[in-house]
Amino acid sequence: MNNRDFIYALACLSFAVVIGGAVYEHLAVVPRWTMAPPASLSMFQGEYGLNPTAFWKPIHPITLLLFATSLVLSWKWKRRKNILIATIGYVIVLVVTFAFFVPELIALTTTAYSQTIDIGLVKRAKLWEMLSLVRLTVLIMLSLVLFLGMTKNEERHLL
Repeated sequence: MNNRDFIYALACLSFAVVIGGAVYEHLAVVPRWTMAPPASLSMFQGEYGLNPTAFWKPIHPITLLLFATSLVLSWKWKRRKNILIATIGYVIVLVVTFAFFVPELIALTTTAYSQTIDIGLVKRAKLWEMLSLVRLTVLIMLSLVLFLGMTKNEERHLL
């Protein structure tokens, strides 16, 4: 295996880790905190609250760096198109994530604790969840494009 293929494989792995983290959160975490806010948001609060940023902060730059390196190394090869599509799509998803998902998640999860269910918060949380599932679906489709690039043979791409 040459360096180009190795870096491409690492980019695929890193992207799979991103998607795995998102799938885990949507199966195990999101349904719990969206259930009955603000009471259900207590899992994020206090000294021992859940801190998902410990995972998300490093994985995105690592994945972007691997995508960029793979793109440079594969520029003259057939899988360039796969990397470009996945990279551009991922960057767009990240822009939307930092423009909407992160601020809304922070606003929701830092709401003061109360035993009373806030219907407005429930609606916002359910909207966040639904839109986040759309975002996850886009990421999965991008990963398929990226992984299909591994099937490209070693022929150079004619510029």
